Amino acid sequence: MIDVTRLLVHLGANKLPTGIDRVCMAYVVQFGGIGRAVIQVRHGVFAYSNILSRTESADMFARLLKPGLNFKHWLAGFLAKSGLLSWRKPTVHGNVYLNVGHMGIGVPGYSQWLKRLGVKPVFLVHDLIPISHPEYCAPKAKVRHVARMETVLKHGAGVITNSQASLDALHDFAIQRGLNLPPAVTALLGVDLIDARMAQGMARPMPSPYFVVVSTIEGRKNHLLLFKVWRRLVEKLGTKAPRLVVIGRRGWEAESAMDLLDRCEPLKGIVIEKPYCSDAELVCYLQHAQALLFPSHIEGFGLPLAEALSLGTPVLASDLAVFKEIAHDIPEYIDPLDGVAWLEAVQDYVAETSPRRAQQLARMKGYQAPRWFEHFAKVDVLLGQLR
Repeated sequence: MIDVTRLLVHLGANKLPTGIDRVCMAYVVQFGGIGRAVIQVRHGVFAYSNILSRTESADMFARLLKPGLNFKHWLAGFLAKSGLLSWRKPTVHGNVYLNVGHMGIGVPGYSQWLKRLGVKPVFLVHDLIPISHPEYCAPKAKVRHVARMETVLKHGAGVITNSQASLDALHDFAIQRGLNLPPAVTALLGVDLIDARMAQGMARPMPSPYFVVVSTIEGRKNHLLLFKVWRRLVEKLGTKAPRLVVIGRRGWEAESAMDLLDRCEPLKGIVIEKPYCSDAELVCYLQHAQALLFPSHIEGFGLPLAEALSLGTPVLASDLAVFKEIAHDIPEYIDPLDGVAWLEAVQDYVAETSPRRAQQLARMKGYQAPRWFEHFAKVDVLLGQLR
């Protein structure tokens, strides 16, 4: 059983897939042929589910992977046809229930709902950032995430984490709360749902050199540092400054960064927002970039880093343990607070004869990005222990 509530909510709101959404889709690809779709329904503190039939699940999984332009209209009709608001009591006792998107975990009534179903819940924990770094999250995010992680620890039959860094954080949280950690496995996320072939036939996005940052614009992603760096570049180089392409929608806790985007005249036409970008466009932008920039203060994983390296694109990244877990010594790691070092690195990497960029390209040879079959091989071992 695969919980698809998060994908329905995001696609129904016409949101492009985030990193977590990509993980949800990978699980649909992997288990859709043998699993059933679960949709959470909630009225106040009263929670129940619609567990689709095999036929309905197959239709749902296929549409989630290729939603199309009329997804919201299709979804309304599908839910009406499948009787979403009717009470269903399928026999699922003892089945494994996968929730890999954090959706609904910890809300009132969720744990009671799991007990009523009699399933074996397995959760994928992406990070504990709202708990460890609440200053980068929405005001109530810490309370919500504490409830999620307590639910994972108290009711999970198994736990998957996307990195050793995330597992270490969850282990520390369990100790602090006096709770036991369920059987757990660390499985790095795969990046092979996108590849260079997606951009075949697409022209270089712009003739001049450019850099790319791929993420929602939010405080912990540290866009503000990059925008300040680019303002200094424009002061020094004028219109010859390299472009910065910001791929990702606007988020939260980043008002200063968005003020610069909206009101800083020197950045107009130099810093380019791409809030909507298809996978093919993303591949194209990455392939031709001087480097991917990843100056985050904290991360649970970092899909764009692995995706960039898999496409042969250099990376300038924050000095985070999880990035080194994914990419080892290939990228250049820079303190996320050291604006001067970021400025110097960008200036070096923009040059055609950049020695630092050439050295990273040499280190990149033979790099094997994490793949989904490796991820699911580890997950299958965990699931096998639950059967």
